[in-house]
Amino acid sequence: MTDTARMLRVDQAGEYGATRIYAGQLAVMGDRAPHAGEIAHMAEQEAVHRAKFDALIARRGVRPTALQPVWNVAGFALGAATALIGPKAAMACTAAIETEIDRHYTQQLDELGDQDPELAGMIREFRDDERAHKAAALAAGAEQAPAYPLLSGAIRLGCRLAIRLSERI
Repeated sequence: MTDTARMLRVDQAGEYGATRIYAGQLAVMGDRAPHAGEIAHMAEQEAVHRAKFDALIARRGVRPTALQPVWNVAGFALGAATALIGPKAAMACTAAIETEIDRHYTQQLDELGDQDPELAGMIREFRDDERAHKAAALAAGAEQAPAYPLLSGAIRLGCRLAIRLSERI
């Protein structure tokens, strides 16, 4: 598998997982909870990212991760669990994940260099959106969530694990 195929596989999986996390949060919080509008907006952006990666992997003949059913359930469960803790924990989830995704996308851009301008352009655009999501989550009080360092650390570790698995499986 080429490096760009690996990148497409993991990035599509990540955007899919993000849509599932937000779906879980919104299922618990509804549309009137604090920050529900921000979460819905972020969910819409993630759905656009996913659709663009879906189209690109189809066009390039890249197999999606075989772990997608796992990410479907795990993403929704993570979103629902953090929303059950409260709106600030939901935002802590976003801040933690977007920290890892920013790092991941930046590494991919460094690795790509000038090899694949189409993919690099998508990654750069989506990274900017993810950075905005993190900033919004922090502004909404993510760091005030109960046990924030523990919650953030656990979510970031899970995110790094999901990235490594989705690249390979």
